[in-house]
Amino acid sequence: MSPRTMRRRTCARRWSAAYPRARRRCCVNSSTLPGSEPGGQRAARVTIWSPFTFRDYRLLWLGSAAYTITAQMAVLVTAVWLFEETGSAARLALLGVVQLFVQIVALVWGGTLADQFDRKRLLATVQAATLAVLTALAILAVTDMLTPWHIYAATAVLGVTGVVSQPARGALTANVVPRTHLLYAVSADNITRQVGSILAPLMFALVAERLSLTAAFVMAAATAIPSVVMPLGIRADTRPAREAGVEVTGGPREVVRRAWEGFTFVRKHGLLPGLYLLDIGMTVFTFYRQVLPALASGLFRGGPGAVGILTAANSLGSVLGSLTVVRFERYPKKGMLVVYATVGFSLAVFLFGATTALWMGVAVIALMGATDGVSVTMRETVVQIETPDAMRGRTVSLGYLAAVTANNVGTIWVGFLAAEIGASLTMQIGGLLSLAITFGVWRGVAGLRQYRDRTT
Repeated sequence: MSPRTMRRRTCARRWSAAYPRARRRCCVNSSTLPGSEPGGQRAARVTIWSPFTFRDYRLLWLGSAAYTITAQMAVLVTAVWLFEETGSAARLALLGVVQLFVQIVALVWGGTLADQFDRKRLLATVQAATLAVLTALAILAVTDMLTPWHIYAATAVLGVTGVVSQPARGALTANVVPRTHLLYAVSADNITRQVGSILAPLMFALVAERLSLTAAFVMAAATAIPSVVMPLGIRADTRPAREAGVEVTGGPREVVRRAWEGFTFVRKHGLLPGLYLLDIGMTVFTFYRQVLPALASGLFRGGPGAVGILTAANSLGSVLGSLTVVRFERYPKKGMLVVYATVGFSLAVFLFGATTALWMGVAVIALMGATDGVSVTMRETVVQIETPDAMRGRTVSLGYLAAVTANNVGTIWVGFLAAEIGASLTMQIGGLLSLAITFGVWRGVAGLRQYRDRTT
């Protein structure tokens, strides 16, 4: 028997004794095994619950859950207050105009900051600014001094804090769980966001209908507190890795240079441009969340209660979509999964515009959420897998840049068009345009058809 064979058998016996239920892999450092935890410990089986075995992920998850509720409450209470105060869908569309101008610059800086500073401290600092703004709105509402310009100003600041925090939060996931847990961690993140997005509108509807919009402003501020505290408890080293031989500074030229590096990385990637274009195409003519008060009124003659129910149904659908994604962990054509989901979303948007009964609208908007959940989860997973740590913050920020720009343009489009031709026709046109763009991106970006996940 050769020494090499003896070594393999000895390693196999030791591994089998230590991990009787695990798949045997001999003569390999256990810390490099798929599913292994930092420090060389290997989880027997990875599931959707596996990321929660990591303390740091639990803290990140709790902070993200609190922020999700805060953000949803803020969007709902400001939009409903503004619509009830002005009665104009066009005034709601101006929220998209405000955010469009401030968020583009903020996202470029947010991505470079996430690749330059300690991500957990950056996240906590930005969330503290969110808490301060919401507290100010609550005080203005309680003292009956709130005006539309306060809403627009707060929307601008919250738009900046929201997008600056997203690259840091997205990049942190890969810092607190091993690579083989990423799909499950990203799925859990999306599920958490959507569960929070279910609870927040239901809480909003209950408080707004039973108490007042003023009480909803106060609740939005209160829920922001855990999102400030939780990231500070993370023990992992969340400072970004540095490219070899590159000294990072904080000057404007350095920010522009590093942002351009991130853009170049995404542009040359075989799959990422297609994923981002699909997201833009499905959103720019259909984004409805901030103008949902006008849509609920135009389609169903509903008020704050209908807005809360529709928003909760949409988020419930997203949870189901994110849960569905993990069934396709080993499906290699992840780019095509996003294409299929985008087609389903476009058809659902068209159907939503043709719906006049609230119960049917609830079912259709849940389907919209499910298809969107599949698309978002798969897109974020591919970004985490395909991007080196030193580039991850900028890559994530470019994804968010595409998303929030499309969201804001979509808010402007849907809001102004609904004011001119009505909610029903607006959504039907949006669904058809989204479907056409999806087909064009599928034909034009070969990476969507050719990409194969190397980890499957």
